[in-house]
Amino acid sequence: MSAAVALLPPTCADLEDPAARPYFLWWTDTTVGELRSLLTSPDVETRAYWMGALLREANTRDVWSFVRPQQIRELWPSLLRHLGRSRAMWAYLLHLEASDWPPAEARRA
Repeated sequence: MSAAVALLPPTCADLEDPAARPYFLWWTDTTVGELRSLLTSPDVETRAYWMGALLREANTRDVWSFVRPQQIRELWPSLLRHLGRSRAMWAYLLHLEASDWPPAEARRA
């Protein structure tokens, strides 16, 4: 038997409007529609940057309107550098390794 998952609605109706600017992309003029496109870019680094911005800046409840947990898991190694202080929270929520950033080999002695 599979359990149905009920998602809470977005925190604001604008997140359903492709022409709206999402509140969490405060530093850019990117629209909801453009973000959806960027999150499916064939370029891994483009996807990682924008997914990192989403995970870092958006209300956790709103994240699920744009991505699924499996997408985050698949991109995790590329996402780490974009998550800032939210890295540990996402690692905990998705049962992932909360790696330190930057990696030890990149730190100054």
